[in-house]
Amino acid sequence: MTVEVKADRELGWTRADTVRTSIAVAVAALLLGTAGYLTATGGEGLGGSNAGLMLLVGAGLGILFERGRYCFFCIFRDMFEKKNSRGMYAILVSIAVGMIGYAVIFSTRVSDPSSGNLPSDAHIAPVSIALVIAGLAFGLGMVISGGCIAGHLYRLPEGHLRSIPALAGVVLGFGAGFLSWDFMYSSFILGAPVPWLPAGGGYTLAILVQLGVLIALGVWLLKWNPPVQGRGDRVVDATEVRRLVFFKRWPALATGAAVGLLAVLAYYKDQPLGVTQQISSLTRTGMTEMGLLPGFMAGLDERLAGCVAVVVNTITSNGWLIIGIMLASFAAALPGRRIRLEKVTTFNSATALVGGILLGWGAMIGLGCTIGVMLSGTQAFALSGWVFGLAVVVASGIGFRYGLHRKAAPGVFPAR
Repeated sequence: MTVEVKADRELGWTRADTVRTSIAVAVAALLLGTAGYLTATGGEGLGGSNAGLMLLVGAGLGILFERGRYCFFCIFRDMFEKKNSRGMYAILVSIAVGMIGYAVIFSTRVSDPSSGNLPSDAHIAPVSIALVIAGLAFGLGMVISGGCIAGHLYRLPEGHLRSIPALAGVVLGFGAGFLSWDFMYSSFILGAPVPWLPAGGGYTLAILVQLGVLIALGVWLLKWNPPVQGRGDRVVDATEVRRLVFFKRWPALATGAAVGLLAVLAYYKDQPLGVTQQISSLTRTGMTEMGLLPGFMAGLDERLAGCVAVVVNTITSNGWLIIGIMLASFAAALPGRRIRLEKVTTFNSATALVGGILLGWGAMIGLGCTIGVMLSGTQAFALSGWVFGLAVVVASGIGFRYGLHRKAAPGVFPAR
């Protein structure tokens, strides 16, 4: 199988391009100005001293997600439906780059990994049947709703209107997760092992083991890596640079490496990457104030690591990360003419809502999503990241195999 490359279209420059580019520049200025203000004021009452940095980290992620199509839904759909594994290499590279950076940070915080002490704030969670169930629910919800939580956050500004009911469903799913938390925690999570690879043989061995797994996966995925038909001679001029920066999908390896570097920076300065903490915290705060939840929740408030929800009354640094993702993805999409309103109907909105509920419930019970558990967890050498990721892959594979994404949104995802 060979991937055919369509002929490049003439770009030109219209008045609409001027308007779009001007808006993108204004959004970029807003992001930089806000980050500067937060840094100058120390983020007092607005997310803390790292708020400005996390806003910029989120902006970087938003650009990479949008331009590199670093979207777990898109990547898994290409692999299972189109037999094209190119996007998977972005994830593998992200894990490889991130884990090396994490190992350096870990070595300064936990010099002896065999001591029984886990690195503070790293997303290293218990491994139990609850984690598997959460991953399966999340993967199925991703297929039905048309994206993971991070995907909905960056694609909504592009005009993907199904993300609105999907994100509403995520909030409902978090609510359902909080209501079922005591049962899941006491039945499956409490007392479950928390495997951390460096504890068994040190950081060097952990890097070698995970690197070996990543290389093996990369070699195995080559069978779904079809050759690309070339475009012939290229002239590098202003038009070609504009095409590569704003119109063409950025290379998977470069995108993955950049995401991995941002993950290391985020953990070093603040906390591991994740996009659910602020959303789940606001959900918990609202439910607590309505008397639906107790003030103290076992596990969440005492021992578990991950995108754990706490009662908050303000925006957190994680909230600024989310804002950065959404604004920057919007600014990145504008010059490339990718702002298009998605067709929504009562049916595909309802399916997006249902898929979002599964996403939210899975993220609540799993203590994070594909970014917070799968990516940040594997970078931290946590078995929980691999288990959750495998469950997501299995569920999404089944969902794509039976075309649930097309059945949930007829006409939005055309048959291959």
